Amino acid sequence: MTTVIIGAGAVGMATAWYLRKLGEDVEVVERQAAAGMETSWGNGGVIHASEVEPWSQPGMPKKILGWLGKENAPLLLRYSAIPHMWRWGLEFSRNCTPERFRANSLANLELALHSLRCLHDIGAECDIEYDRSSKGVLKIYRSAESLDDAQRSSEFLAQHGLLYERIDPDRAVEIEPGLRSTKSTLAGALYFARDEVGDCNKFSQGLAAACAAKGVRFQYGTSVVNIETSAGRVTGVVTSNGRIAADTVIVAMGSFSTPILARLGVNIPVYPVKGISITFSRGAWNSAPQVPIIDDSKLFGLVPIGDRMRISGSAEIAGYDTTPAMPRAQAIIDNANFTFPELKQHLDLSKARVWAGLRPVSPAGTPIIGESKSVRGLWVNAGHGHLGWTLACGSGQVMSDLILGRKPMIR
Repeated sequence: MTTVIIGAGAVGMATAWYLRKLGEDVEVVERQAAAGMETSWGNGGVIHASEVEPWSQPGMPKKILGWLGKENAPLLLRYSAIPHMWRWGLEFSRNCTPERFRANSLANLELALHSLRCLHDIGAECDIEYDRSSKGVLKIYRSAESLDDAQRSSEFLAQHGLLYERIDPDRAVEIEPGLRSTKSTLAGALYFARDEVGDCNKFSQGLAAACAAKGVRFQYGTSVVNIETSAGRVTGVVTSNGRIAADTVIVAMGSFSTPILARLGVNIPVYPVKGISITFSRGAWNSAPQVPIIDDSKLFGLVPIGDRMRISGSAEIAGYDTTPAMPRAQAIIDNANFTFPELKQHLDLSKARVWAGLRPVSPAGTPIIGESKSVRGLWVNAGHGHLGWTLACGSGQVMSDLILGRKPMIR
């Protein structure tokens, strides 16, 4: 019988790859015209074990309430979203204890490190060109207090495999000369040498081609009408192009996994949080950063991806709306202009791609990977939050082990 994977983002593609390698008959259904065209298209571009800490952390609920209605808030909760997510919000708050925060951070770290190994294995086997760069990531800080706090968090994770280095402003500029003009504003930085950069969209499409070459079938431009069940187990998927008989169905649709599963009475606590990115050609910006920069105080990332630059940031809870809020996009650009004064000479917003995507966030900040308790043969690989690109390959590998009854390589 066929295994149907719904969703052809990075997570779905990695799942398809590993299942097919183990001999499974796999068919992928995707509503877009190609793989990696939704949240996998315009994410921040960084594969980073350095960002594994979930948003559900001590003190966060109070901060979010204090940011209500403030358009410049780092995490903006729209009043209109509150009635639809109060249960999720309560569970989010329960995960904000120090104990759960540490446990969830470690779970993400273990999966992130495993996922990086899986990414390297896939890249070597499939020879996918996705603008990979392995120069590490710099997180910059403008106060000694924030730098000390960040180092404490990184030191805890370093006991479990995270590689990092605390550096002074001079060393930061040595690693990335593009910081020279604002070096005087820096207290220091953390350098994560193992973090990488890559175009998630290119990777997803390259992996889709590799999967197809191994016999995975694809139905693009196809919507799922219904997941069929009988006697408590999956029997097939009804699509806009007809029915596919299946004894295993994997829902890997990011934030959109929640509504499709709800039709079956399967409730997963995954809610969309909108992020924004601005992608533009590097062009004549010869001094543009070569190393990704994450600015702690200005709350943006500036990442070189091939011949393009991408600025990303913002977190907005506004349901399933994927329209970029231009005032929030402009705020991200203004913050980046502060750190990189030359940027304004090279970013023509009329020629840039301003994009918004929905991070599928679980209350724990860890992905949901496993079989439904109420419907046999129905599996979920969703809820990766801001770490979808980072955790994608490892999540696909772990899911393939679980489905085939193998002991996963990690806990």
